Amino acid sequence: MERTLAILKPDCVNKNLIGKVVDKIVDSGFKIVGIKMLRLSQESAKGFYVVHRDRPFYDDLVNFMTSGFCVPIALEKENAVADFRKLIGATDPVEAEEGTIRKLFASSKQENIVHGSDSAENALIEINHFFSRDELLG
Repeated sequence: MERTLAILKPDCVNKNLIGKVVDKIVDSGFKIVGIKMLRLSQESAKGFYVVHRDRPFYDDLVNFMTSGFCVPIALEKENAVADFRKLIGATDPVEAEEGTIRKLFASSKQENIVHGSDSAENALIEINHFFSRDELLG
């Protein structure tokens, strides 16, 4: 089994879409092995998105991710990373395939409802950013 990290972003929480997005995730065969609601600090958001620190959107991303509560979710499934990225769709909801989470619920490239790990290696790092071993099933 492979694990991946989802983060329901502040726009998802503010639009009261947590239940709809979680239903779509679970209905797609993912098992939730950890979940919590929190508000990221600037330090935590900067650390999480450090790979983007030299990109022009970095400050906006950090500010957006600290603007409200978010919901990190550790997920498990065979091919979890690839399957979750397919489920959420392209970063820009205009380019996302029909039926994907971003096509259904996102309003823009920045406010795109959900984060998904881009590799199995990064998924482990990202899950460990939000969850201790005691907070995860199995």
